Amino acid sequence: MDSIVLPEPPTREALACVQRDARARTLELVSGLTDEQLLGPCLPIVNPLRWEVGHVGWFQEHWALRHLWGEPPIREDGDALYDSSRVAHDTRWDLRLPNMDETIAFAGQVLARVLDHVATRELSERARYFYRLALFHEDMHAEAFTYTRQTLAYPEPRLAIAPTARTVSAGPHPGDVEVPGGRFALGAAPDTPFVFDNEKWAHDVPVAPYRIARAPVTNAEFSEFVEAGGYRQQRYWTEEGWCWRCSADAERPVYWEPAPGGDFRLRHYDRLEGLPPHAPVLHVSAFEAEAYCRWAERRLPTEAEWELAACGREEGRKRRFPWGDEPPTPERANLDGRARGCIDVGALPAGDSPFGCRQMIGNVWEWTATRFLPYPGFVVDPYEQYSEPWFATPHRVLRGGCWATRARLLRNTWRNFYEPHRRDVFGGFRTCAI
Repeated sequence: MDSIVLPEPPTREALACVQRDARARTLELVSGLTDEQLLGPCLPIVNPLRWEVGHVGWFQEHWALRHLWGEPPIREDGDALYDSSRVAHDTRWDLRLPNMDETIAFAGQVLARVLDHVATRELSERARYFYRLALFHEDMHAEAFTYTRQTLAYPEPRLAIAPTARTVSAGPHPGDVEVPGGRFALGAAPDTPFVFDNEKWAHDVPVAPYRIARAPVTNAEFSEFVEAGGYRQQRYWTEEGWCWRCSADAERPVYWEPAPGGDFRLRHYDRLEGLPPHAPVLHVSAFEAEAYCRWAERRLPTEAEWELAACGREEGRKRRFPWGDEPPTPERANLDGRARGCIDVGALPAGDSPFGCRQMIGNVWEWTATRFLPYPGFVVDPYEQYSEPWFATPHRVLRGGCWATRARLLRNTWRNFYEPHRRDVFGGFRTCAI
Protein backbone atom coordinates (compact mmCIF):
# COMPACT_ATOMS: atom_id res chain seq x y z
CA MET A 1 0.00 0.00 0.00
CA ASP A 2 1.14 3.52 -0.77
CA SER A 3 -0.04 5.47 2.28
CA ILE A 4 2.46 8.25 2.94
CA VAL A 5 1.37 10.84 5.46
CA LEU A 6 -1.10 10.41 8.28
CA PRO A 7 -4.10 12.75 8.31
CA GLU A 8 -4.41 15.15 11.22
CA PRO A 9 -5.78 14.17 13.58
CA PRO A 10 -5.03 10.52 12.75
CA THR A 11 -8.15 8.39 12.47
CA ARG A 12 -8.39 4.82 13.73
CA GLU A 13 -8.41 3.53 10.16
CA ALA A 14 -5.34 5.54 9.16
CA LEU A 15 -3.39 4.51 12.25
CA ALA A 16 -4.17 0.85 11.62
CA CYS A 17 -3.23 1.18 7.95
CA VAL A 18 0.18 2.74 8.53
CA GLN A 19 1.03 0.33 11.36
CA ARG A 20 0.38 -2.59 9.00
CA ASP A 21 2.36 -0.88 6.27
CA ALA A 22 5.37 -0.30 8.53
CA ARG A 23 5.41 -3.95 9.60
CA ALA A 24 5.07 -5.16 6.03
CA ARG A 25 8.10 -3.05 5.08
CA THR A 26 10.10 -4.42 8.03
CA LEU A 27 9.42 -7.98 6.93
CA GLU A 28 10.24 -7.21 3.29
CA LEU A 29 13.59 -5.78 4.33
CA VAL A 30 14.67 -8.91 6.21
CA SER A 31 13.19 -11.47 3.85
CA GLY A 32 15.28 -13.69 1.61
CA LEU A 33 18.22 -13.84 4.01
CA THR A 34 19.82 -16.90 5.57
CA ASP A 35 20.09 -17.47 9.31
CA GLU A 36 23.76 -16.56 9.05
CA GLN A 37 22.96 -13.30 7.26
CA LEU A 38 20.23 -12.43 9.77
CA LEU A 39 22.89 -12.52 12.48
CA GLY A 40 25.75 -11.08 10.44
CA PRO A 41 29.16 -9.91 11.61
CA CYS A 42 29.66 -7.90 14.81
CA LEU A 43 30.27 -4.36 13.56
CA PRO A 44 29.83 -1.08 15.46
CA ILE A 45 27.68 0.42 12.69
CA VAL A 46 25.01 -2.30 12.38
CA ASN A 47 22.81 -4.50 14.53
CA PRO A 48 22.09 -8.20 14.06
CA LEU A 49 18.96 -8.08 11.91
CA ARG A 50 17.28 -10.83 13.94
CA TRP A 51 17.83 -8.80 17.09
CA GLU A 52 16.66 -5.61 15.40
CA VAL A 53 13.31 -7.09 14.33
CA GLY A 54 12.71 -8.19 17.90
CA HIS A 55 13.71 -4.74 19.14
CA VAL A 56 11.15 -3.10 16.83
CA GLY A 57 8.41 -5.32 18.27
CA TRP A 58 9.63 -4.75 21.83
CA PHE A 59 9.65 -0.96 21.39
CA GLN A 60 6.08 -1.00 20.07
CA GLU A 61 5.01 -3.16 22.99
CA HIS A 62 6.88 -0.99 25.52
CA TRP A 63 5.25 2.30 24.48
CA ALA A 64 1.95 1.39 22.82
CA LEU A 65 0.90 -1.42 25.19
CA ARG A 66 2.85 -1.36 28.44
CA HIS A 67 3.42 2.38 28.91
CA LEU A 68 0.15 3.53 27.32
CA TRP A 69 -2.25 0.89 28.69
CA GLY A 70 -0.35 -0.67 31.60
CA GLU A 71 -0.26 -4.15 30.07
CA PRO A 72 2.23 -6.81 31.19
CA PRO A 73 5.06 -7.82 28.84
CA ILE A 74 4.39 -10.60 26.34
CA ARG A 75 7.85 -12.09 26.82
CA GLU A 76 9.35 -12.27 30.29
CA ASP A 77 12.81 -11.96 28.77
CA GLY A 78 11.86 -9.14 26.38
CA ASP A 79 13.58 -6.36 28.31
CA ALA A 80 16.74 -8.41 28.78
CA LEU A 81 16.89 -9.15 25.06
CA TYR A 82 15.67 -6.04 23.27
CA ASP A 83 15.93 -2.91 25.44
CA SER A 84 18.62 -1.01 23.53
CA SER A 85 19.37 1.27 26.49
CA ARG A 86 20.20 -1.73 28.67
CA VAL A 87 21.67 -4.24 26.21
CA ALA A 88 25.16 -3.14 25.15
CA HIS A 89 25.60 -3.07 21.40
CA ASP A 90 28.45 -5.57 21.12
CA THR A 91 26.65 -8.13 23.27
CA ARG A 92 23.64 -8.40 20.96
CA TRP A 93 25.33 -11.09 18.87
CA ASP A 94 25.88 -13.24 21.97
CA LEU A 95 22.32 -13.24 23.31
CA ARG A 96 20.16 -16.36 23.33
CA LEU A 97 17.88 -14.86 20.70
CA PRO A 98 14.71 -16.58 19.53
CA ASN A 99 14.90 -17.93 16.00
CA MET A 100 13.52 -15.74 13.21
CA ASP A 101 10.11 -17.39 13.08
CA GLU A 102 9.68 -16.87 16.83
CA THR A 103 10.93 -13.29 16.54
CA ILE A 104 8.44 -12.44 13.79
CA ALA A 105 5.66 -14.15 15.75
CA PHE A 106 6.45 -12.02 18.83
CA ALA A 107 6.41 -8.81 16.80
CA GLY A 108 3.19 -9.93 15.13
CA GLN A 109 1.54 -10.62 18.46
CA VAL A 110 2.43 -7.11 19.61
CA LEU A 111 1.05 -5.56 16.43
CA ALA A 112 -2.20 -7.52 16.70
CA ARG A 113 -2.78 -6.22 20.23
CA VAL A 114 -1.96 -2.66 19.18
CA LEU A 115 -4.39 -2.85 16.26
CA ASP A 116 -7.10 -4.18 18.56
CA HIS A 117 -6.55 -1.26 20.95
CA VAL A 118 -6.53 1.26 18.10
CA ALA A 119 -9.92 -0.10 17.03
CA THR A 120 -11.57 -0.42 20.43
CA ARG A 121 -10.01 1.86 23.04
CA GLU A 122 -10.15 5.59 23.56
CA LEU A 123 -8.24 7.44 20.84
CA SER A 124 -6.97 10.31 22.97
CA GLU A 125 -4.15 12.68 22.04
CA ARG A 126 -1.93 10.71 24.39
CA ALA A 127 -2.80 7.45 22.65
CA ARG A 128 -2.21 8.98 19.23
CA TYR A 129 1.21 10.20 20.40
CA PHE A 130 2.45 6.79 21.51
CA TYR A 131 1.01 4.96 18.51
CA ARG A 132 2.89 7.38 16.25
CA LEU A 133 6.06 7.15 18.34
CA ALA A 134 6.16 3.38 17.81
CA LEU A 135 5.27 3.77 14.14
CA PHE A 136 8.00 6.30 13.41
CA HIS A 137 10.54 4.27 15.37
CA GLU A 138 9.80 1.30 13.11
CA ASP A 139 10.05 3.53 10.04
CA MET A 140 13.50 4.70 11.17
CA HIS A 141 14.61 1.11 11.63
CA ALA A 142 13.36 0.31 8.13
CA GLU A 143 15.97 2.73 6.82
CA ALA A 144 18.57 1.08 9.07
CA PHE A 145 17.59 -2.36 7.70
CA THR A 146 18.12 -0.93 4.21
CA TYR A 147 21.59 0.46 4.79
CA THR A 148 22.58 -2.66 6.74
CA ARG A 149 21.87 -4.75 3.65
CA GLN A 150 24.04 -2.33 1.68
CA THR A 151 26.83 -2.36 4.29
CA LEU A 152 26.96 -6.16 4.33
CA ALA A 153 26.62 -6.55 0.53
CA TYR A 154 23.39 -8.52 0.86
CA PRO A 155 21.01 -8.83 -2.11
CA GLU A 156 18.68 -5.93 -2.83
CA PRO A 157 15.37 -6.33 -0.96
CA ARG A 158 12.18 -6.85 -2.92
CA LEU A 159 9.62 -4.20 -2.05
CA ALA A 160 5.92 -4.35 -2.83
CA ILE A 161 5.58 -0.58 -3.30
CA ALA A 162 4.98 0.54 -6.88
CA PRO A 163 8.41 1.40 -8.29
CA THR A 164 9.49 4.51 -10.16
CA ALA A 165 12.37 4.56 -12.60
CA ARG A 166 15.65 4.84 -10.73
CA THR A 167 17.45 5.80 -13.92
CA VAL A 168 15.67 9.13 -14.32
CA SER A 169 17.95 10.96 -16.77
CA ALA A 170 17.42 14.51 -15.62
CA GLY A 171 21.07 15.53 -15.55
CA PRO A 172 22.75 18.01 -13.21
CA HIS A 173 21.25 21.12 -11.67
CA PRO A 174 24.19 23.49 -11.24
CA GLY A 175 24.49 26.91 -9.70
CA ASP A 176 23.54 28.71 -6.50
CA VAL A 177 20.52 30.58 -5.26
CA GLU A 178 20.66 33.80 -3.25
CA VAL A 179 19.07 33.73 0.18
CA PRO A 180 18.60 37.08 1.97
CA GLY A 181 19.65 37.33 5.58
CA GLY A 182 17.66 38.34 8.65
CA ARG A 183 15.98 36.66 11.58
CA PHE A 184 14.66 33.14 11.01
CA ALA A 185 12.52 30.93 13.23
CA LEU A 186 14.55 27.70 13.40
CA GLY A 187 12.63 24.64 14.55
CA ALA A 188 9.06 23.38 14.71
CA ALA A 189 6.11 25.59 15.60
CA PRO A 190 4.14 24.52 18.71
CA ASP A 191 1.06 23.76 16.60
CA THR A 192 2.93 21.13 14.53
CA PRO A 193 0.97 17.86 14.95
CA PHE A 194 3.85 15.53 15.90
CA VAL A 195 7.52 16.38 16.31
CA PHE A 196 10.41 14.92 18.24
CA ASP A 197 11.86 16.74 21.21
CA ASN A 198 14.98 17.89 19.38
CA GLU A 199 12.83 19.95 16.98
CA LYS A 200 11.20 21.94 19.80
CA TRP A 201 10.62 24.78 19.53
CA ALA A 202 10.93 27.44 16.84
CA HIS A 203 13.24 30.21 18.01
CA ASP A 204 14.68 33.22 16.23
CA VAL A 205 18.26 32.99 15.01
CA PRO A 206 20.21 35.52 12.94
CA VAL A 207 21.20 34.39 9.44
CA ALA A 208 23.54 36.43 7.26
CA PRO A 209 22.85 36.57 3.49
CA TYR A 210 24.32 33.54 1.70
CA ARG A 211 24.38 31.54 -1.51
CA ILE A 212 23.51 27.85 -1.42
CA ALA A 213 23.68 25.23 -4.17
CA ARG A 214 20.52 24.41 -6.06
CA ALA A 215 21.27 20.71 -5.69
CA PRO A 216 23.50 18.30 -3.77
CA VAL A 217 27.03 17.53 -4.93
CA THR A 218 26.97 14.83 -7.61
CA ASN A 219 29.11 11.79 -8.26
CA ALA A 220 30.67 13.54 -11.24
CA GLU A 221 31.59 16.57 -9.14
CA PHE A 222 32.98 14.47 -6.29
CA SER A 223 34.99 12.29 -8.66
CA GLU A 224 36.93 15.41 -9.71
CA PHE A 225 38.02 15.81 -6.08
CA VAL A 226 39.05 12.14 -5.93
CA GLU A 227 40.95 12.31 -9.22
CA ALA A 228 42.70 15.52 -8.12
CA GLY A 229 44.22 13.61 -5.21
CA GLY A 230 41.98 15.19 -2.62
CA TYR A 231 42.14 12.15 -0.34
CA ARG A 232 45.94 12.36 -0.26
CA GLN A 233 46.34 16.06 0.49
CA GLN A 234 46.09 16.89 4.18
CA ARG A 235 45.49 20.59 3.51
CA TYR A 236 41.90 19.87 2.52
CA TRP A 237 41.06 18.03 5.72
CA THR A 238 40.40 19.10 9.28
CA GLU A 239 42.77 17.60 11.83
CA GLU A 240 40.06 15.23 13.02
CA GLY A 241 39.07 14.41 9.46
CA TRP A 242 42.65 13.61 8.43
CA CYS A 243 43.06 11.27 11.41
CA TRP A 244 39.88 9.49 10.33
CA ARG A 245 40.98 9.31 6.69
CA CYS A 246 44.28 7.76 7.67
CA SER A 247 42.78 5.26 10.11
CA ALA A 248 40.09 4.26 7.60
CA ASP A 249 42.62 4.21 4.74
CA ALA A 250 40.00 6.07 2.70
CA GLU A 251 40.92 6.85 -0.91
CA ARG A 252 37.43 7.36 -2.34
CA PRO A 253 33.80 6.94 -1.24
CA VAL A 254 33.38 3.63 0.49
CA TYR A 255 31.38 1.81 -2.21
CA TRP A 256 33.30 3.13 -5.21
CA GLU A 257 35.61 0.73 -7.01
CA PRO A 258 38.04 1.58 -9.83
CA ALA A 259 36.88 0.52 -13.28
CA PRO A 260 38.84 0.04 -16.50
CA GLY A 261 39.57 3.32 -18.22
CA GLY A 262 39.96 5.30 -15.01
CA ASP A 263 36.26 5.50 -14.17
CA PHE A 264 34.54 4.19 -11.06
CA ARG A 265 31.90 1.58 -10.47
CA LEU A 266 29.43 1.63 -7.61
CA ARG A 267 28.59 -1.33 -5.39
CA HIS A 268 24.82 -1.30 -5.01
CA TYR A 269 23.95 -4.04 -2.51
CA ASP A 270 25.68 -7.17 -3.87
CA ARG A 271 26.41 -6.06 -7.43
CA LEU A 272 28.55 -3.52 -9.26
CA GLU A 273 26.93 -0.84 -11.42
CA GLY A 274 28.15 2.09 -13.45
CA LEU A 275 28.53 5.23 -11.36
CA PRO A 276 25.60 7.51 -12.24
CA PRO A 277 27.32 10.85 -12.86
CA HIS A 278 24.45 13.17 -12.00
CA ALA A 279 23.08 11.34 -8.96
CA PRO A 280 24.15 12.79 -5.61
CA VAL A 281 27.31 11.40 -4.09
CA LEU A 282 26.17 8.98 -1.41
CA HIS A 283 27.73 7.23 1.59
CA VAL A 284 30.24 9.95 2.38
CA SER A 285 31.16 11.07 5.88
CA ALA A 286 31.00 14.63 7.16
CA PHE A 287 34.80 14.61 7.05
CA GLU A 288 34.76 13.77 3.33
CA ALA A 289 32.13 16.44 2.71
CA GLU A 290 34.26 19.05 4.49
CA ALA A 291 37.38 18.05 2.57
CA TYR A 292 35.54 18.39 -0.73
CA CYS A 293 34.29 21.82 0.33
CA ARG A 294 37.82 23.03 1.10
CA TRP A 295 39.05 21.73 -2.25
CA ALA A 296 36.14 23.41 -4.07
CA GLU A 297 36.49 26.61 -1.99
CA ARG A 298 32.98 26.12 -0.63
CA ARG A 299 31.53 25.23 2.77
CA LEU A 300 28.73 23.18 4.33
CA PRO A 301 25.56 25.07 5.27
CA THR A 302 24.55 25.43 8.88
CA GLU A 303 21.28 23.76 9.76
CA ALA A 304 19.64 27.21 10.04
CA GLU A 305 20.80 28.03 6.51
CA TRP A 306 19.56 24.66 5.28
CA GLU A 307 16.14 25.07 6.89
CA LEU A 308 15.70 28.64 5.66
CA ALA A 309 16.57 27.57 2.11
CA ALA A 310 13.96 24.80 2.39
CA CYS A 311 11.19 26.85 3.97
CA GLY A 312 11.57 30.25 2.36
CA ARG A 313 10.27 33.38 4.02
CA GLU A 314 6.54 33.80 4.47
CA GLU A 315 5.09 36.02 7.13
CA GLY A 316 3.05 34.33 9.83
CA ARG A 317 3.58 30.74 8.72
CA LYS A 318 6.20 28.14 7.98
CA ARG A 319 6.03 25.61 5.16
CA ARG A 320 5.95 21.98 6.21
CA PHE A 321 7.79 20.94 3.04
CA PRO A 322 9.84 22.90 0.49
CA TRP A 323 6.93 22.97 -1.98
CA GLY A 324 4.23 23.82 0.59
CA ASP A 325 2.05 21.93 3.04
CA GLU A 326 0.78 19.17 0.75
CA PRO A 327 2.10 15.65 1.43
CA PRO A 328 5.08 14.31 -0.52
CA THR A 329 4.31 12.64 -3.83
CA PRO A 330 6.61 10.79 -6.27
CA GLU A 331 6.58 13.92 -8.45
CA ARG A 332 8.01 16.01 -5.59
CA ALA A 333 10.44 13.77 -3.72
CA ASN A 334 12.32 10.47 -4.06
CA LEU A 335 11.20 8.68 -0.88
CA ASP A 336 9.80 5.39 0.41
CA GLY A 337 12.25 3.22 -1.52
CA ARG A 338 10.28 3.59 -4.74
CA ALA A 339 13.31 4.31 -6.93
CA ARG A 340 15.48 1.67 -5.18
CA GLY A 341 18.26 4.27 -4.98
CA CYS A 342 19.22 7.84 -5.83
CA ILE A 343 18.09 9.62 -9.00
CA ASP A 344 19.65 12.54 -10.86
CA VAL A 345 19.77 15.82 -8.94
CA GLY A 346 18.02 17.61 -11.80
CA ALA A 347 14.85 15.54 -11.37
CA LEU A 348 11.63 16.49 -9.61
CA PRO A 349 11.35 20.27 -10.13
CA ALA A 350 7.86 20.14 -8.57
CA GLY A 351 9.61 19.73 -5.22
CA ASP A 352 11.64 22.94 -5.42
CA SER A 353 11.79 25.27 -2.43
CA PRO A 354 10.68 28.92 -2.69
CA PHE A 355 14.29 29.94 -3.36
CA GLY A 356 14.73 27.29 -6.06
CA CYS A 357 16.64 24.57 -4.19
CA ARG A 358 15.85 21.10 -5.51
CA GLN A 359 15.44 17.79 -3.65
CA MET A 360 15.75 19.22 -0.16
CA ILE A 361 13.39 16.43 0.85
CA GLY A 362 14.36 12.93 -0.26
CA ASN A 363 17.06 11.36 -2.45
CA VAL A 364 19.99 11.91 -0.02
CA TRP A 365 20.45 13.05 3.58
CA GLU A 366 22.53 16.23 3.67
CA TRP A 367 25.30 16.85 6.18
CA THR A 368 25.37 20.29 7.77
CA ALA A 369 28.14 22.10 9.65
CA THR A 370 26.08 22.08 12.85
CA ARG A 371 26.71 19.91 15.89
CA PHE A 372 23.65 18.15 17.27
CA LEU A 373 22.66 20.24 20.29
CA PRO A 374 19.37 21.07 22.00
CA TYR A 375 17.34 24.12 21.09
CA PRO A 376 16.80 26.75 23.82
CA GLY A 377 14.43 25.57 26.54
CA PHE A 378 14.77 21.92 25.56
CA VAL A 379 12.51 19.53 27.49
CA VAL A 380 12.99 15.81 27.03
CA ASP A 381 10.06 13.78 25.69
CA PRO A 382 8.93 10.45 27.23
CA TYR A 383 11.39 8.51 25.06
CA GLU A 384 14.38 9.95 26.90
CA GLN A 385 17.01 8.02 24.96
CA TYR A 386 16.10 9.51 21.59
CA SER A 387 17.94 12.87 21.68
CA GLU A 388 19.34 13.85 25.04
CA PRO A 389 22.14 11.23 25.35
CA TRP A 390 23.68 12.44 22.06
CA PHE A 391 23.86 16.19 22.73
CA ALA A 392 27.29 16.04 24.41
CA THR A 393 28.83 13.94 21.63
CA PRO A 394 30.41 14.68 18.22
CA HIS A 395 27.12 13.96 16.37
CA ARG A 396 26.34 16.26 13.44
CA VAL A 397 22.96 17.30 12.08
CA LEU A 398 21.77 15.97 8.72
CA ARG A 399 18.65 17.23 7.01
CA GLY A 400 16.12 16.29 4.37
CA GLY A 401 15.72 12.52 4.24
CA CYS A 402 16.85 10.09 1.54
CA TRP A 403 15.43 7.74 -1.05
CA ALA A 404 14.85 5.03 1.60
CA THR A 405 13.19 7.30 4.20
CA ARG A 406 9.46 6.84 4.75
CA ALA A 407 7.70 10.00 3.60
CA ARG A 408 5.43 10.17 6.63
CA LEU A 409 8.47 10.78 8.84
CA LEU A 410 9.66 13.98 7.26
CA ARG A 411 9.19 17.75 7.35
CA ASN A 412 11.49 20.72 6.91
CA THR A 413 12.29 20.82 10.63
CA TRP A 414 13.31 17.14 10.97
CA ARG A 415 16.80 16.71 12.46
CA ASN A 416 18.75 13.54 11.84
CA PHE A 417 22.10 13.06 13.56
CA TYR A 418 25.13 10.81 13.14
CA GLU A 419 28.77 10.86 14.16
CA PRO A 420 30.85 12.61 11.48
CA HIS A 421 32.80 9.49 10.50
CA ARG A 422 29.67 7.55 9.49
CA ARG A 423 29.53 6.77 5.79
CA ASP A 424 27.39 3.67 5.88
CA VAL A 425 24.26 5.82 6.14
CA PHE A 426 22.61 7.44 3.12
CA GLY A 427 24.44 10.74 3.54
CA GLY A 428 25.56 13.32 0.98
CA PHE A 429 25.70 17.10 1.04
CA ARG A 430 25.14 20.39 -0.72
CA THR A 431 27.44 23.38 -0.41
CA CYS A 432 27.40 27.11 0.17
CA ALA A 433 29.58 29.80 -1.33
CA ILE A 434 32.24 31.27 0.94
